[in-house]
Parts: sequence; C-alpha cells; structure tokens
Amino acid sequence: PHCPGTPYVMPSIFAYQSSEVDWCESNFQHSELVAEFYNTFSNVFFFIFGPLMMFLLHPYAQKRTWGIYVISVLFMVIGLFSMYFHMTLSFLGQLLDEISILWLLASGYSVWLPRCYFPNFLQGNRSHFTCLVFTATMISTFLTFLKPTINAYALNSIGIHILYIVTSNQDLRHLIEISVVLWVSALTSWISDRALCSFWQRIHFFYLHSIWHVLISITFPYGIVTMALVDAKYEMPGQTLKVHYWPRDSWLVGLPYVEVQDNDKNC
Repeated sequence: PHCPGTPYVMPSIFAYQSSEVDWCESNFQHSELVAEFYNTFSNVFFFIFGPLMMFLLHPYAQKRTWGIYVISVLFMVIGLFSMYFHMTLSFLGQLLDEISILWLLASGYSVWLPRCYFPNFLQGNRSHFTCLVFTATMISTFLTFLKPTINAYALNSIGIHILYIVTSNQDLRHLIEISVVLWVSALTSWISDRALCSFWQRIHFFYLHSIWHVLISITFPYGIVTMALVDAKYEMPGQTLKVHYWPRDSWLVGLPYVEVQDNDKNC
C-alpha cells in the first residue's frame, strides 16, 4: 500500500499483477513464477490447432487465399500472449492478448465477409474493404490502451455479428449448430468466471476460464470452416467445398476442414 508522505510510483506495465484484471483462479498456487497456473497452460491447445488447421487447409489456401495462414498464425499469437498474460497478470500481457484477438477478428473480416455486407460506397471491392478494416483496426488498437477492460467485452460483442452472418446460411445447419454450441459454451464459461467468481471460490472450482481457453480453441476450426463455406458461395462459384473431419470422417469427434472440388471436371 502507498504510505502518506512518500512519492507514488506507477507500477511497470511489465510488472506482475500490474493489470486491473484478475481472473477467479487463485494466484501463485503451484509456482512462484506463474500467477494463474491452469489459465496459463490451458493455452497449449492454440499451438496444437493452429498448425494443424494450416496443414489441413493448405489445398484451400492454394485455391482461395493465403490469408488462412495469417489467421492461423494470429490464432497461435493469441495463445502465446494469453499464456504470458495469465502467467504474469501484467498490463502489457493484457494489452497484447486483447490486441491480438482484435487483429484476428479483423483479418477474418477482411478475408471472408461476404461482399453483400460491404458498405455501398465500396462497390464490392474487397481490397478497398480490407484497407477500411485495417484503418479501423489501427484506430481500435490505439483506443485499447485507454480502457482495455471494456475492450474485452467489445471483442466478444463482435462475435455476435459473425454469428448473425453464419446463422443466416441455413445450408450449413449442422456445422453452424456445432459452432454456435461451442461458442456459447465458451462465452458462458468466460462470463461465469467473471460474474460469479465468489460462488466458484466457495466451492473451490477455479477452472472456468481454463475451460474457456479449451472451448474457444476448439471453436476456431469450426468457425473458420463455416466462414470459408459461406465465402465460397460468393468467391468460388465454380467450385464446391466438401467438409471432412480429421482424423477420420467416421469418428464421432473431429476437426473440420474443407476439400475443394471443381464443378466443371470432364469425365
């Protein structure tokens, strides 16, 4: 605590627990170097699913866009910064985590938002739309430094718009249903950890934010495949995207990916 009569020194943005955000998990219970142990290491799934989706979607990237690699790399960057944040609870870690999420969402918008949702003055030009998104994201990045706590809620709100876009395409019903269930379950875990922390502490259950990390990392493959299928209707009219599941289609649980098929093949 600050003592009267002594100069107040602002904590370094690199300092442990310099962030105003502290999740429900008890701090430094398993290591004196790791503030939130389970919240830190539950990010390992970002480093598993990111490279795996880059591999599975390589044929799609060759036919449609190499932007899928940028999005997958940003997904792994989120895992890295989230790990750093929960390990230190530093203000810098919080900013890096939220900014990386912002840029992932912006990249997804640039690559996959259907042209029918573009503002009229862009006249369906995706390169102009990408510039607009990039500019808005740069401005939002600077605004993040002003009130990073509010930024976390704003980022989750953006997901609602994405949800509206994909649910309006009834042809993808099964994939959309799974994506929505995963996203809603993940968001419920995130909100519950934030809003009901005192209850979870009373029953000694501190893992909801860790569960959020696991669920949102699984949601990522379903989300990008759903958006790729929506996008294909506008950007790949001469080709069909067929959904497969890794490691096998016959398995009850698997990661979705797409196979690109030409519609005009000669027999």
